[in-house]
Amino acid sequence: MSYYSFLRDAPEYQLRMNTPFSPSKVSWNELHSALPKQLFKKSTMKGLSYVVRDIFLALMLYKLAWSLDTIAAILVKLMSVYPTRAWILEWGLWLLYFNVQGIFLTSLWCLAHEASHGCLSPYTWINDLVGFMLHTFLLVPYFSWKSTHLSHHASTVSVELDENYVPRTRSDFALAPEDIANASDYHEALQETPIYTALRLIAMQVLGLISYLLFNVKGSPRHPPGTNHFNPNASLFKPHERSGVVMSDIGLMLMVYILSSWTKQVGLGQFVRLYFIPYLITNHWIVMLTYLQHTDPTIPHYRRSQWTFVRGALASVDRPFLGWIGRVFFHNVSHNHISHHLFSSIPFYNQPIATEYIKKILKEDYNYDSTNSFRALYRSFVECAFIEDEGNIVFFKNRKGHANRVLAESST
Repeated sequence: MSYYSFLRDAPEYQLRMNTPFSPSKVSWNELHSALPKQLFKKSTMKGLSYVVRDIFLALMLYKLAWSLDTIAAILVKLMSVYPTRAWILEWGLWLLYFNVQGIFLTSLWCLAHEASHGCLSPYTWINDLVGFMLHTFLLVPYFSWKSTHLSHHASTVSVELDENYVPRTRSDFALAPEDIANASDYHEALQETPIYTALRLIAMQVLGLISYLLFNVKGSPRHPPGTNHFNPNASLFKPHERSGVVMSDIGLMLMVYILSSWTKQVGLGQFVRLYFIPYLITNHWIVMLTYLQHTDPTIPHYRRSQWTFVRGALASVDRPFLGWIGRVFFHNVSHNHISHHLFSSIPFYNQPIATEYIKKILKEDYNYDSTNSFRALYRSFVECAFIEDEGNIVFFKNRKGHANRVLAESST
């Protein structure tokens, strides 16, 4: 991939941007009837085989990491590297470990996500047990997160009811009304230096999941201040879900105790290198994946009178995220996100087949974007600034107050 193609928007995105939007008229029953029934079948053995594979890879890499310094010393001798430059090779190996282990741990997070939808096994207790263990290891409260994630699926891109990455409105930024606002109003409220934008983007990538769980950052504004995923009485949860929240909290406290005891044995440096940095990289991948699924300049948000389940599910973008790495280790969570929202009970290993079936029916209503994912991340971050307070189908406006896409005349 050339430097210029890395920075270029893909043709599919450009076409969608320049095409006035009309909501799809395809029904869920029409899509469902086109899918072979065997796609919905779940295999405990097949689902758990992915869990075993990914745990094995993460464990083997962890074991290998204990010998990285020794491996670096051997390579220094074999490659006749000057002693003063040996640290470059050593840190190169550690950087490789951080990133590969971050991908392996993200793979475990994605499998816990599948468990939350009941896709690892036909048995609920197996899904919840595996999901609870995997998410707890990654310091994610499984049952708490499962509750809000399923709520997100039930109300995707609903301005009033969605739980994740709910866009802020003109009034949230105290912007002047659209008919009297001028360029200086937008500049004063929204413009920032490139360095500050980069720092905010990095902060979102590294701390986004943590801040969402702790402070409901980027969550729904309908919840009161202080809302978090650890309080069983939070408005995020229904009464029957509170015991699961408590169980998640207990699991996290146990995991923190295990990590602190392990740190005392191996030292703070090893804790940071072996667990904490890969954990932060895992957070980066999770935020990037979830942010790009529904935050895009060409994707609409709906208010109550125009929202339907199918419209919400189709307000997503399938992306070839990290190519084959995303396919293999992120378990199609980005490659086939539209079919996942339409039919979240289909196991992830069948979602590519389901996508091919629904693409034939959706046609131009199917959203795909082959733009490099890092380019897409930056594009959405700077172009998706706010939505209007009024309008039943709305698109993001950028920092200059310009709409990124328009409605077709028949949809206004």
